[in-house]
Amino acid sequence: MEIPMRYVKANQTGIVLFVIASMLTTPWVLFALWLIQLVGLASGGRLNLFVRAAKPFLPREGGETQAAELTRFNNTLAVIFLTLSLLSFALGWSIGGYVFTAMMLAAAGAALLGYCIGCTIYFQYKQLRHKLR
Repeated sequence: MEIPMRYVKANQTGIVLFVIASMLTTPWVLFALWLIQLVGLASGGRLNLFVRAAKPFLPREGGETQAAELTRFNNTLAVIFLTLSLLSFALGWSIGGYVFTAMMLAAAGAALLGYCIGCTIYFQYKQLRHKLR
């Protein structure tokens, strides 16, 4: 199954906007982002709020796609980094929270600009699994 890149980009844009909002206001904005990403991941992307909000404004047909497996992997990484960020803030480790938040911003921002860090990690993971067989 393939996911239209316009949906992937809508999600990445939402991540960037929420992370910036959290840096300008309170880190707890990340909790809303975490919920959005967790629900999206658990529903296979069908209930991703960013995609649902952007869908009426996006072209219906055509365009580049991304493998659903890769999208799920990247969304899992996002949930992991957001979880680590929120846990860090909850434990009073602000520096750690901001580091994980900055990593999230860097990854989503780079993806919007055309370089998918998660894709690189996924490729290396698949290569390692293949070598270990």
